[in-house]
Amino acid sequence: MRKIWDIPGGVHPAENKSQSNQRPIADIALPKEIVLPLNQHIGAEAIPCVNVGDHVLKGQRIAEAQGFVSAPIHASSSGEVIAIEDRAIPHPSGLSATSIVIALDGKDEWCELQTCEDYSEIKKHDLIQLIRNAGIAGMGGAGFPTSVKLSPRADHVIHTLILNGTECEPYITSDDVFMRESAEDIIAGALLLAQVLGNPETILIGIEDNKPEAIASMQKAAEGSRVEVVSFPTKYPSGGEKQLIQILTGEEVPSGKIPAELGIVLQNIATAAAAYRAIRFGEPLIKRITTVVGESLDVQQNINVLIGTPIAHVLAEHGFQVAQSARLIIGGPMMGHAMEHSDIPVIKTTNCILAPSHAEMPEQPQAQPCIRCGMCAEACPASLLPQQLFWFSQSEDVDKLHSHNLFDCIECGACSFVCPSNIPLVQYYRASKGMIRQHDSEKLKSDRSRERFEFRRERLDKAEAEKEAKRAARKKAAEAAKKKLAEKAAAGEEAPAPVAPKAKAKVIDPATQLKKIERAVSSAQSRVERATTQLNTAKEENEASRVESLEARLKQAELNLSDAKTKLAQHDSTAPVGDPAPAGTPDATSTAASVIKEKIAMSPRDKQEKTIATIKKRIATAEQKYAEAKESGSVTADALQNGIEKLKAKLTTAESELATLPSSETATAQSQPDATVSAADAAIAKAQAKAAELASMSDEEKAKAQIESLKSRLAKAKTRLEKAEAENNENVEAFRTGMEKLEQKLQEKLQEVNS
Repeated sequence: MRKIWDIPGGVHPAENKSQSNQRPIADIALPKEIVLPLNQHIGAEAIPCVNVGDHVLKGQRIAEAQGFVSAPIHASSSGEVIAIEDRAIPHPSGLSATSIVIALDGKDEWCELQTCEDYSEIKKHDLIQLIRNAGIAGMGGAGFPTSVKLSPRADHVIHTLILNGTECEPYITSDDVFMRESAEDIIAGALLLAQVLGNPETILIGIEDNKPEAIASMQKAAEGSRVEVVSFPTKYPSGGEKQLIQILTGEEVPSGKIPAELGIVLQNIATAAAAYRAIRFGEPLIKRITTVVGESLDVQQNINVLIGTPIAHVLAEHGFQVAQSARLIIGGPMMGHAMEHSDIPVIKTTNCILAPSHAEMPEQPQAQPCIRCGMCAEACPASLLPQQLFWFSQSEDVDKLHSHNLFDCIECGACSFVCPSNIPLVQYYRASKGMIRQHDSEKLKSDRSRERFEFRRERLDKAEAEKEAKRAARKKAAEAAKKKLAEKAAAGEEAPAPVAPKAKAKVIDPATQLKKIERAVSSAQSRVERATTQLNTAKEENEASRVESLEARLKQAELNLSDAKTKLAQHDSTAPVGDPAPAGTPDATSTAASVIKEKIAMSPRDKQEKTIATIKKRIATAEQKYAEAKESGSVTADALQNGIEKLKAKLTTAESELATLPSSETATAQSQPDATVSAADAAIAKAQAKAAELASMSDEEKAKAQIESLKSRLAKAKTRLEKAEAENNENVEAFRTGMEKLEQKLQEKLQEVNS
């Protein structure tokens, strides 16, 4: 006989198991639709790999695992995906989560499955991957992905595998009946998990002694194997992971540690059987055994239910009497949580649906002040101090909660069960855990922001130090040069005259320069025309938000046009005079000037017609080159053909735009008087006036004007930066850098004026 250890604390609530364990596991009718949340497990939620309208088969993967701690989701039956949206889920928060909704076709048609007669030769890594691909997660607790538990660190040598068949929670009998009916699958699952874990020395299945039929069935199935079935006295919560390990091995898992660090892995018996069926028959986790119990039901039993089945459908199949129901609980009365409605689905961790009557589970009495009796501390199986944790939870003292090991609390509810003041202690602990997780998350974000700020400050300080070092080096070199000159002068030597560097003569072709100016004028003219058209459209459509920015854009375009025309005029007046051209031969400069003036005078329709003619000419040239390349078998033939197709598309677009333009006569008539030209002339006059004003200023006045301009720009930059910070704009750093540069320029200008 294996030695059994006791655990501290614990309680003995009424078991209430006979209501549901007297019948064999039953099936229920298919629902009209199934709802499959993407976060049925601890870790990152799965990512959908199907779309609305897709037809899926039973067992088909419909969502992929995201990251290491995650699990895929599979369709529980065949049908059509009708929605991927937020739906209510069975969670204490009452919040919704992204779910895949499938309208079933009633055929329950399987997809193709990959079976395996002998998995003994399959490598450990491949077995773990098959279990992961099947979406197996813990079916007796919080839903931890099984593949993760089966992948301990290299320095964690596993010597003991424990299967949990305790099922200590009142009312729940799903594991009890499952062990009676499917003991062979459970033993096969235990041996499979042992192979994955490197065949540990000890394989144990722990079962409370209030399940004699299950114990007998498991012992019979385990005969001749290395699996040992161990029964022990009934006590709640002996089914907790750390508690069961202590009962069967005598070892205590330290605070903040996991069983793998002690060389122990613990799995639920249903999880082991699901892993076996996934490897042997290729079945993903799409169904589970769930206890449906409570006096407000006509039938109380365990059912083999498809994951995703609406709980409302399950209750309807068991004769649910709404008027008699006191509440709806997912899980048992100790660790379960009440739900406001039944429009939620069965998920991988739904081991019980409890619908008690008012007499069976009356309303919780009003909580009274704590009398400091200490009964909660005596009942705690984790040897915590629930009374102190309650006070620290009320005051939200994060440091004290950490120091009193709040996260060692398994939320078994034993403290609430024995509390004479009816204080809902577990609810306080759950809320505090959520508060601490949020606090830690915010602290992590704050630490990262501080690190980024410090790194940036360090980078700026380093750059400034390098600049200062270069300044000091230049100053030292200059002082050394001065000292050397002074020494030579004192010695009577004549200092050599400074040699000015020879500047390279830059030869500028007047015709080339004029062509550049021509392009600049033409481009500026086009921008003025576009800005004018957009501004008129915005004014006609009363788009006040765009008018101001378009007016600024038009003003800038007019200034650019003014500058281009000024450069053209200066070029005409300063163009070098060369040798006279032969009689009747036009000069290149005069020809370019006449061309640019002709382009400025052209109407939009004339310009578009000229563009079309140019495109046609390019198409003809390209077609000729294509014919030559095709005849010679050149590799450039395909590229030329693509170019011809693009040119033809461009020609079609240009001809379409030409059809929308007015005729040359109409355009000429509409352009009198030309508002754009007058606006450009006004901009030119304004620019000339400003230039004249600057020319009449003294150096001191110019410096003051520049300082005022920098101050104005700096004020605008600060306003823009504040707005960007308030809106959490991604360009905040760029705005801050621009402002810092303006501040630096302003300081340098002020120092220059003061000196």
